[in-house]
Amino acid sequence: MAKNTLKVVGASNHTDAERSKLDYYGTDPRSTEALLEVEKFSEDIWEPASGHNLITDVLRSKGYKVFATDIADYGCQDKIINFLEKDSLFTDEIEWDGDIVTNPPYGLSTEFACRALEIVKPGRKVAMFLRTLFLEGTKRYDVLFKENPPKVIYVFSNRQVSDKNDDFDHGSAVSYSWFVWEKGSKSEPIIKWIKSK
Repeated sequence: MAKNTLKVVGASNHTDAERSKLDYYGTDPRSTEALLEVEKFSEDIWEPASGHNLITDVLRSKGYKVFATDIADYGCQDKIINFLEKDSLFTDEIEWDGDIVTNPPYGLSTEFACRALEIVKPGRKVAMFLRTLFLEGTKRYDVLFKENPPKVIYVFSNRQVSDKNDDFDHGSAVSYSWFVWEKGSKSEPIIKWIKSK
C-alpha cells in the first residue's frame, strides 16, 4: 500500500526514518486543554511519559499537583524511571492514590494502559492521548478492553498535531482521542466529541 494511502486512512503519520527516539511525540497543549474542559481529575496526577512536560505544564497551570516522570531525562522530570518496571516505584501492595494522565509511546500504549490501571486505586482515572485506531485489535481487546473498558472516549472532531522535532506547525492525517478509564468501571464506553481551539 502506498505511503500516501496510509496517511489518508490514519495508519501512519511518520516514516520509519522520521520516527522519534523512544517514540516520543509531544502533545499539543490545546489537546490537553480540550480534555480539561470536559473532564475533572483528582488533585494529584502522575504523568509517566512526561517528555518536555507539555501535558504537565497545562495540568499545573490548572492547579493540579503533577508528578512528572519519564524513562529519559528531558531536563524537567521529577524522577527518571521506567514506568513499566514493577519495582520502579510501586510494589504489588502499594497503589497510586491519584489519577494518571499521559501520552504514552504508541508502541507501548497497551502496556502503559494495563500498568496504569494496575497501580491506581479503584475509582481513580487513567487518561491517555491515543490514536483513535487504538480501539482496534484482538490482542488489545483480550488483554485490556475485555476486562477494563474505557469509561469515556473523547474523539477530536478536528485533527490534532503531535510535536515532531519541536514543531507543531505541520499537518496530520491521524485521528486522535482521549481514552479515559475509571478503575473498576465495567460500563459500556461513552463516545463524546470534543474540539481543540
